[in-house]
Amino acid sequence: MSDILNNLASISIGQIIMWIIGGVLIYLAIKKDMEPTLLLPIGFGAILVNIPFSGAVGSEGALTTLYNAGIANELFPLILFIGIGAMIDFGPILTNPKLMIFGAAAQFGIFFTLCTASVFFDINDAASIAVIGAADGPTSIVVAQMLNSKYLGAIMVAAYSYMALVPIIQPPVIKLLTTKKERMIRMEYQQKDVSKLTRIIFPIAITVVAGIVSPASVSLIGFLMFGNLIRECGVLNSLSETAQKVLANLVTIFLGITIASQMQAESFLRLETLLILGLGLVAFIFDTAGGVLFAKFLNLFLKKKINPMIGAAGISAFPMSGRTVHKIGLAEDKQNHLLMHSIGVNVSGQIASVIAGGLILNFFMK
Repeated sequence: MSDILNNLASISIGQIIMWIIGGVLIYLAIKKDMEPTLLLPIGFGAILVNIPFSGAVGSEGALTTLYNAGIANELFPLILFIGIGAMIDFGPILTNPKLMIFGAAAQFGIFFTLCTASVFFDINDAASIAVIGAADGPTSIVVAQMLNSKYLGAIMVAAYSYMALVPIIQPPVIKLLTTKKERMIRMEYQQKDVSKLTRIIFPIAITVVAGIVSPASVSLIGFLMFGNLIRECGVLNSLSETAQKVLANLVTIFLGITIASQMQAESFLRLETLLILGLGLVAFIFDTAGGVLFAKFLNLFLKKKINPMIGAAGISAFPMSGRTVHKIGLAEDKQNHLLMHSIGVNVSGQIASVIAGGLILNFFMK
């Protein structure tokens, strides 16, 4: 009985706040269906590690062991990239390669936020925070880990939280930067066959080119493209299905609950955490804006106009961003089907965000 009373007396205000934060994440996952595979494990894990004298953390804690085995050495994020690569169909950008430029344009927020964050943080921490704008959780983890950022926990939570909040954050930004007429622009989609040889060569070529441009991105882009090669080779269908479902789901569960090991109240509830969350939001907004504004710029020179909303899908939150753009288009015009175009841009953003992360590592990793 005395032990129970001692445990109750040891509960701090910070731990109670973290329980509330965990509860909010669980609520968003279940009630609002916002990335439940990530937010639910993170939310529950946040409660788990903030129980006084929790056996889940510490030198022999299960979550600490998982963290050292899977995140400290970047293993979980890289394995997850195999599953993501196996899920992605590069067909839309192979039939319309010019969509790839929107993926590059939508990384503007990363470099804008890097400049802003460097005012408040050391340059390696600032670079790690900036990558939140890519809306790519695994890349954010790898970059922050390799740059030895002191704020890995806050960066991980911000990256995955903003990925889940795509349907809330992006629409206001898109509507602010576009007119109703622009949002109603229709884009025809012509289905074109992409040869099997092209689909096989593409992931190999992207890996080589990205590796030459940004050697530090080889593991990131390589695992992503390896997963896609498994999908497209045609002789590993069972492995492709396993990577897309069993592997991706299993690693996501471990990744989500392990992230929470860095959410202990004493290290998470700091002013710097709020600043990181704010800067991550700035990066996310400017990435979205960069893609939209670039599309509007191109329209100045194009006879056949493109719907500038598709530029917003250039962030790496696949496929949430592509679907969000499609839904906004349908809300303006029920016959305006932008899904294939927006998904094509979204896929290009997945590649661009990994390359951007690699460039950040090239610049700042000693």
